[in-house]
Amino acid sequence: MPSSTLITIALASAGYLSGSLLGAIWVCRLWGLGDPRRAGSGNPGFSNVLRAFGWRPALATLVIDAGKGMPVLWLAGSASLSVWAQGLVGLGVLLGHSCPVWHRGHGGKAVASAFGVLLMLATPVALICAGCWFLLAWRVRTAAVASLATALIAPLLSYWLVPPMSGVICVFSTLVLIRHAFNIRTWRERRRETVAPALADPLDEEDALEDRRDARPGRQRAGGD
Repeated sequence: MPSSTLITIALASAGYLSGSLLGAIWVCRLWGLGDPRRAGSGNPGFSNVLRAFGWRPALATLVIDAGKGMPVLWLAGSASLSVWAQGLVGLGVLLGHSCPVWHRGHGGKAVASAFGVLLMLATPVALICAGCWFLLAWRVRTAAVASLATALIAPLLSYWLVPPMSGVICVFSTLVLIRHAFNIRTWRERRRETVAPALADPLDEEDALEDRRDARPGRQRAGGD
């Protein structure tokens, strides 16, 4: 087996293990806060910590989740691995955050971790996506919508700014979209609840129309005086 393949496997495995260390849980434990998985949306990530406990622990969570994959990605770049090999290492980090071995596979949505991975592999895309995320989150007041929109924007930006990384970033975006599938389903259910009821039966409409006609001033009902 070529040495580059062994290095890729080793770094991808190390990326998975480092990604499995969820910043939200560690920060909340160190600060004496409640378990983020039992508050708000139950997601152990930046946005849920922000809603439940404030911006200080949320900022610490963001820094940890974004930075935890950087050492292995730096090693992958130093080893001059191919684009897809570095992408595999980054994917290991995201899978570790999404399905952490330390927490029985119940992880976060991998948005902050994806930002850290992109910051190492495609810095311009990461910075623009971060700006779009914060702008959308501020305007719509919904982190899930901002994350979904940013995940769709990232591949388009990569085709323009870093074409060699576009395929890798498409894989990252797909993972983030899959992780948000539950949010999409919940949003659709809420939309159905707000849709206007179906039209009334035509016979009911005719009866209602006849009642309105009979109620007009000066109109005498049949059988009246």
